[in-house]
Amino acid sequence: MSTDDVSHRFWVTWSQLLLDSFRRWTGRDLLIRTGTPDAQAQALFAAPFVVVSHDTQTDPMLNYGNQRALDLWELSWAQLTSTPSRLTAEPMNRDERARMLAMAEKQGYYSGYRGVRISSTGKRFLVEDATVWSVIDGQGIRVGQAATFGRWTMVE
Repeated sequence: MSTDDVSHRFWVTWSQLLLDSFRRWTGRDLLIRTGTPDAQAQALFAAPFVVVSHDTQTDPMLNYGNQRALDLWELSWAQLTSTPSRLTAEPMNRDERARMLAMAEKQGYYSGYRGVRISSTGKRFLVEDATVWSVIDGQGIRVGQAATFGRWTMVE
């Protein structure tokens, strides 16, 4: 099995966990789920809204971003997946971000989040009405956290 096969399987499996977990916590579907898991993973990657996630390390690393996320944070897939999640926010916004992530972890999800984030080139943007949720596996074990939002405004 090639590295590309392993990467593709992770991408499809993780997309299913994102979609299943979002539905479990919110009672809604993140997108219309038709077709195979591969087709759903492709639809999620091409969605017109941002989806980004990180793992459960002590200093979580980003492990997924759809095309909107890659474009907004100005990162390639390789750059995104080697970035600590905390670096998506400026230092002065990290405590507030950590509080929101803790609330989402405790409750399963948190909706209505608003906060400033920063791209890899230093462009700042205000995220509005984001939903953050715990990503869980088939046994109910927390394997990450994810966020989605469809509204953002570039700020100076």
